[in-house]
Parts: sequence; C-alpha cells; structure tokens
Amino acid sequence: MTRSPRESAAAVTLRAGDAVAVVEPDRGCRLASLSTRGTELLERGAGRGAFVMAPWCGRVDHGRFRNGGDVYQLPVPPSGNGTDREGRGSWEQGPHALHGTVRDAAWRTVRVDERSAAFTVDLTEPWPWEGRVTQLVELAADGTGITLTLGVETAGESFPAQAGWHPWFRRTLRDGGAPARLDFAPEWQEERGEDHLPTGRCIEPTNGPWDDCFGMPHGVDATLTWPGELEVAVTSRAEWLVVYDEQPDTVCLEPQTGPPDGLNTLPRFVTPIEPLEVSTTWNWRHLAG
Repeated sequence: MTRSPRESAAAVTLRAGDAVAVVEPDRGCRLASLSTRGTELLERGAGRGAFVMAPWCGRVDHGRFRNGGDVYQLPVPPSGNGTDREGRGSWEQGPHALHGTVRDAAWRTVRVDERSAAFTVDLTEPWPWEGRVTQLVELAADGTGITLTLGVETAGESFPAQAGWHPWFRRTLRDGGAPARLDFAPEWQEERGEDHLPTGRCIEPTNGPWDDCFGMPHGVDATLTWPGELEVAVTSRAEWLVVYDEQPDTVCLEPQTGPPDGLNTLPRFVTPIEPLEVSTTWNWRHLAG
C-alpha cells in the first residue's frame, strides 16, 4: 500500500518478515522502536531510540565554527544538573553545541509503503544556511535488517556539514540476559581532551568504557552480540564511529561522516551540485531458535 505525500505528525510503522520499525517524524524522525521476533533492540523513551544528527554530529567547540573568514555561533545546552524536556541528562549539557538541529524538529512524511518510508525537514535557524535533510528508512524484504539513508542539500549557498545517527542499543535484551559484547577493529582512536573534543592526535585504541571517536577509513564495521540471543552488524561507508557506552543500560554505536567538532577540523562542503549523502545498514542474526 502506498500513501500519498502528506504533512503528518503520526508515527509510521514499517513491517517486513518478523521485523517491525516505528519512526516518529514529529520527534526528529527518530527510529523510536526496532524489534525482531518481538525482541526490542533499542532503548525506548524520550531522547532515546535512534536519532538523526545533522547538519553536524557530536560536539562543536562552544558552538563556534568558521566558514571562510566568518565565525558562526550555534546554541549550546544549559549547564548544570537535571534533565531537559526530552529527558536528556548531564551527558547532554554545555558548553558545546550538540548533535545538530533536526533531531528536535517536526519532519514531513513524504512517502510510505509496507516496509519503507521517506521523510524531509528544512534547515532553518539557528543553522545559518537554508537547506533540506532527507531520511529514507527501509527494512530488508526478509526482515533481517534495516537501512537508513540521509541526504543534506543546500537551497543555494554552499556550507560545511556532517550527518550521522545516534542509536541507543539495549545493553541486555531481557531481564537476566547477557550484556552485549562489542567487536570492532578501528585503525585509530581520536584522542579526547578534557573538554571532550578531539585534540587532533590519533592514538592506539584504548579499552572502554568509551565516549570516543574511532577512525575506520574503509567504512564502519562493528558488531554487537548478545551471547546466545542475537547479533547485529552495523556497517556504513562513513569513516568515523563514535562509541558511547558509559551508561549502564545502553550501548551507542554512531556512524557519522566526520569526527566531533568536524565543522572546524574536517568540514565536508554541501554544494548545489553535490549534496552530502550517507547510509548505514544494520543486519541481525538470531543465535538461538
């Protein structure tokens, strides 16, 4: 069944095989739920699921970045303790700008069928340039995977940008279940300074827990395994992976097109003839039954 384009805040549910994905356009087009055989893979709730990061990923140094000779100021979250309206706590407090502008925006649903959907949102203030972000969400026909694709376009002027995703995978899939094990082989780790920004030095990967960015120049390739239950392979042609596993109940694997503070250190320019495009695929395999 194909529905006509519309502007709607309604959640979109996709199905294929025994997989179900729920997208919430009105909450930043986040993937609010992803399940297979009735097992939920993502931590659900405010600020969780898997949200889109655009037009930048991670932190921007005190919200400031340069484009040519001009300096731009992005809003930064308030400092202090407590949570915001999305239930986000101290991990998302100042002094840096965080994770882009579109994760809190209401997106438009432009196409839906049984197992895929497309969404768009306009780039507006506080981002200095006009443009558009598109996300395509598509379950594999056999229900053993999902592909997310982002496009960032300009309405005229060229600008620097990044794009990626911030999924919150559950550390355990059931009460008493074994915690997830992460396997990946990055070529380097971006050294993290006391301000939580990369220092510019590449170091040998350290042991976790992490709130760190890793370089994978041949593309992101990481696997989460819940022993005896499920395996999820996260892949992408993007060359950076942020791993955040400092919270007890979740593991975040974040494919993105540049490192934190990349608007300052490694800008990728979106032009009228060259949008920024990136995708990630998560394939899963049940290990029992």
